[in-house]
Amino acid sequence: MTRETDHQIQEYIEYLLQNSDAEHPMWNKELVRSGKQNKWNYIDGCMITAILALYEITGDEQYFTFAKCFVDAFVQEDGTIRTYDVKEYNLDNINTASNLFFLYDKTGEEKYKKALDLVRSQLDDMPRTKEGSFWHKAIYPNQVWLDGLYMAEPFYMHYETAFRKMGNSQDVLKQFQNVEKHMKDPATGLYYHGYDESREMYWANPETGCSANFWLRSIGWFTLALVETAQATDETLYFEKRYFQKLLENLIDALIPYQDESGMFYQVVNRADAQGNYLETSGTALIAYAILKAVRLGFLMPRYRVIGEKAFQGIADKYLSKNEDGTLKLSGICLVAGLGGKTHRDGSLEYYLSEPVVENEAKGVAPFLLAYTEMLRIEK
Repeated sequence: MTRETDHQIQEYIEYLLQNSDAEHPMWNKELVRSGKQNKWNYIDGCMITAILALYEITGDEQYFTFAKCFVDAFVQEDGTIRTYDVKEYNLDNINTASNLFFLYDKTGEEKYKKALDLVRSQLDDMPRTKEGSFWHKAIYPNQVWLDGLYMAEPFYMHYETAFRKMGNSQDVLKQFQNVEKHMKDPATGLYYHGYDESREMYWANPETGCSANFWLRSIGWFTLALVETAQATDETLYFEKRYFQKLLENLIDALIPYQDESGMFYQVVNRADAQGNYLETSGTALIAYAILKAVRLGFLMPRYRVIGEKAFQGIADKYLSKNEDGTLKLSGICLVAGLGGKTHRDGSLEYYLSEPVVENEAKGVAPFLLAYTEMLRIEK
């Protein structure tokens, strides 16, 4: 990481924090565009994870104070979470609660443990496929999305390890095994964005049940899910921990041929040739962070570090820049992508290339800052 990049990122972090709070997070572009009141959501959750990581590596109390105040705007003294509803059965809402482990360990405040218990209770009744995988959301019956593995499984394994003597660890393992079985493409080693067990959705292949393309950010989420679930897995679970690590190594090996000379990856990973395809920030940052963290934890060999470093620097070189007023921005971020829903998202190449590309959005900013914390660890 160059000194100029380091200085720019420090300046950028200050800009983000000075212009955000729990009611008005400037990095949540979906919220800004909607004009609605903020609620418990994974977009802010990812940013708080990044801010807590900055606190861990720098020791700067402003980061911890900001993160705690943000979370405390939602977590009440009795452990209830303002705007969170267990019965919504949405895996995205699980992810934000991963920050509560850190806050509970550091402060000992019982409200965080109660909130962890509340979120964990969602998984007890979460709708599942016949093979036992969580539906991505109750509104998407029979569907497994790669995103959901990151949203739920690291939290699930962390909770089981911390509070239940690894009681449901085999359930966590099974969720990944199902994804490998159904969503991994044998030809490329890449993973499809979604899988419909019923094969009834218009976006699903009638034979495999999979969606049609390899969307970068979904693969990024899945890559990080493998790293963080492995991290949360107790060493006594030798097979499970090594399984996650091997799946991770195989996936990174599959991605390497598609890494652009800039270090970045394309929005639709294997279609660099497609008109309108572009080098995308959020998915590249997730992969960069996952690789750098996995090398540090010993889940990947040190030789993989250069892949992550190149991806991180590629984002900084291409998309970290200044506005006319001198403020910094991170651009090249796909705002949102999914399957099905009111807008008939069909999973086609054209669909993924039609979604808005924005700047300063947490789905790109948070993993970029997390990758930055790993770069700081390397330098230390």
